[in-house]
Amino acid sequence: MIHLDGVSRPDQYRALGLSTIAFTACFAVWTIFSIIGVRIKEELGLSETEFGILVATPVLTGSISRIFLGVLTEQYGGRIMFTIQMLATAGACWLLSEVQTYEVFLLAALGVGLAGGSFIIGIAYTSRWFEERHQGTALGIFGAGNVGAAVTNFGAPFLVIAMGWEGTARFYAVALAVVAVLFFVLSKEDPATARRKKTRARPASAMMQMEPLRNIQVWRFATYYFFVFGGFVALASYLPRFYVGAYGLELATAGMLAAAYSMPGSIFRALGGWMSDRWGARAIMYLTFAVSLLCLFVMSYPETSYVVNGIDGPIAFSFGVSLPLFVALTVLLGFVMSLGKAAVYKHIPVYYPEHVGSVGGLVGMIGGLGGFVLPIVFGMLNDLTGVWTISFMLLFAIVAVSFVWMHVAIRRMERRRHPALRDERYLSDVPDRPVTGTAAGSAAAAAADREVAADRLTRQSAGAD
Repeated sequence: MIHLDGVSRPDQYRALGLSTIAFTACFAVWTIFSIIGVRIKEELGLSETEFGILVATPVLTGSISRIFLGVLTEQYGGRIMFTIQMLATAGACWLLSEVQTYEVFLLAALGVGLAGGSFIIGIAYTSRWFEERHQGTALGIFGAGNVGAAVTNFGAPFLVIAMGWEGTARFYAVALAVVAVLFFVLSKEDPATARRKKTRARPASAMMQMEPLRNIQVWRFATYYFFVFGGFVALASYLPRFYVGAYGLELATAGMLAAAYSMPGSIFRALGGWMSDRWGARAIMYLTFAVSLLCLFVMSYPETSYVVNGIDGPIAFSFGVSLPLFVALTVLLGFVMSLGKAAVYKHIPVYYPEHVGSVGGLVGMIGGLGGFVLPIVFGMLNDLTGVWTISFMLLFAIVAVSFVWMHVAIRRMERRRHPALRDERYLSDVPDRPVTGTAAGSAAAAAADREVAADRLTRQSAGAD
């Protein structure tokens, strides 16, 4: 239960604005290797394997650290944890410009990865400032801070040209440190942490915070996020290579088309939060999975040639997804995935208001690991099958499993809440009142209704006995 006594709207907007700015800065730092990584590879003479490990390290650590940072945020509050995390990341980013050996680069990349863990700190901090009916919108606006990746993609190349990659790393480090200081000075303790300090109550232990992770429901939410976030990140990195290989495009064109997929995933997350508040997160997840299945089914169809034995001889024709249709499907897919990302995190403060950090941390960790694992699996499947669209077939299977699991879980939940539904088998087959056009028919329908009601009472009485 969230208590917001004495919290004003300006307090809420300030907390949301500051946390969103901080998360945007962190996400920009988290993706810095996408720009400076190539220069580092050239200077150190790294092999492809060494370079792959170096670039993947921030993604991996940013994912794994979320569960630990989430627990610590629940214990000590988002204000201090956000500040410490940003300062530690700024130090690691500065270290990038000073080191000379590959091993120390890996250590610095490990620290830069903490920027990815800022997501769960902000989720736990922001959710405590808003009522349940507004949490979806607030968390959606906060999550839109992953446009920090676009900030890096558009701005960092100019910095590299003007200052070199070392200067770019120093600039990012100083900028993040400044954001950290401003956040600490301008922000306030969230209401839950402030109330606990005022009453001198002890924070819940780490073991107590981890207790909800035994609930299979938490892992179900994590499965959703594995697709909507992990799949999103994986496709953002995979699509340029796919466009070049499957459609023969130039890399620059492929990058622009991939950006058309990525942009909706950032911009419309706030919309997904608002829709979750308005119509419920469950309805948005149904929408996300249904549209995703449709898109992925079409995207999975490989270029295929057919030969049919016709009356006058063989008839050859081919079928495939045209480039304009495929691009349109990716844009639609990115849009609904952005809605789904917001809907997943709308669930968490509703079901686990006292464990947002630990539960949200686990869900975020699994989603982040999806962004790390799926590109590797895509490459392996391409090598094994030689079919470019095999990656979309895999995503289709993941969505199908998640969709079925969600629907079955919801049906079971409905039956627990409404025990009378357990024995009903014909609710969709038998109307409450048949449609008739005469008074005699209406009387007969009323008599039939009374007979059905009496029969149900008899069965319920027999069950009670």
